[in-house]
Amino acid sequence: MSKPCITRDEVLSRADELPAFPRIVVEILATLDDPDASLALLTEHIKQDPVITARVLAMANNAAARTRRLSMVRDVFTATSLIGVGRVRETAITTRVGHFVAGGVGSGRGMGFWRHSVAVGVCSEELAQHVALRTPGDLALVAGLLHDVGQLWLSRFRPDTSHESWNEALAHNDGIDVVERERFGVDHAEIGAWLAEHWKLPTSLISGIRHHHDAGTESDELLVPLLHVAEVLSNALDLGRRAENRVTRISSTACSRLGIVWDENIRPLFGRIEARSAHATSIFRHE
Repeated sequence: MSKPCITRDEVLSRADELPAFPRIVVEILATLDDPDASLALLTEHIKQDPVITARVLAMANNAAARTRRLSMVRDVFTATSLIGVGRVRETAITTRVGHFVAGGVGSGRGMGFWRHSVAVGVCSEELAQHVALRTPGDLALVAGLLHDVGQLWLSRFRPDTSHESWNEALAHNDGIDVVERERFGVDHAEIGAWLAEHWKLPTSLISGIRHHHDAGTESDELLVPLLHVAEVLSNALDLGRRAENRVTRISSTACSRLGIVWDENIRPLFGRIEARSAHATSIFRHE
């Protein structure tokens, strides 16, 4: 007897049972090419979000202390001038996505899921800068944070079978995507792409989520090889210290497309990734 498959219609019909995807993230991604619009948008949202405001002001006051500035930073405008629009935007993105994940993840694997998401997000952003990819760092960050969002759906609506899939993959050293296709007829990457389409995220990000386990795809989107390499690298560095972290095969095609050379010059990249991942996870740990 054939196993029941998860369909696109089922995924989208239950998408509204997840927390609402943060609108600010969609709007930030839409204004990345317009710095003035991005700053205006951030300022408006931050004024209405006490959590982001507190984090931005804390970062600014830490920066002020290092520069021996005597007065406290008490407003977002001054904070932004001290730490930069990029860091403020990153803080807003990661905070909101973190709350989204916290509200949507099922029991058991919540913190491990978030640590891995942050690690791959940081890896994606740093890799994009390392290879001078013509992809905004914030887009790479969001792609990394959301690359496994299909697993979020599975852990919420198929918790037992999802857990069994991970145990089977670990026991037999199989790819989780392979086991999921056997059990569900579809893997978390495809489910994640359906959700990203539903949320009207950029097409390049959708493609990256859909193919992050299949870096040999013919897609022209460089987020595809970027996410693939970022996930393999985050596992190899054992970021997040998850039981699921395993060094898997890295696609030579993906490395070639990104122009990555694995020599001594890449070692500083590893250090930046490890430091930023630990810092981001500690700051953006969800309750």
